[in-house]
Amino acid sequence: MERNGFAPRKPPVKTGEKYRVKIESLGKGGDGIARIRGFVIFVPNTQVGDEVEVVIKNVKERFAFAEVLE
Repeated sequence: MERNGFAPRKPPVKTGEKYRVKIESLGKGGDGIARIRGFVIFVPNTQVGDEVEVVIKNVKERFAFAEVLE
């Protein structure tokens, strides 16, 4: 779908992919927020400054959800 004359950007992550990320801030619900190529990744049970390895669980148009790998 086109908005404001621009085609939507494809998310740079896919379900099942693993990444090492740094938590930059916290969302309203308390989830950590990391970014991959500017794309927002919500990571529950993390704090600002945490550097964690995550797996992408669910990808939406503008953000994704990930879980910390142990």
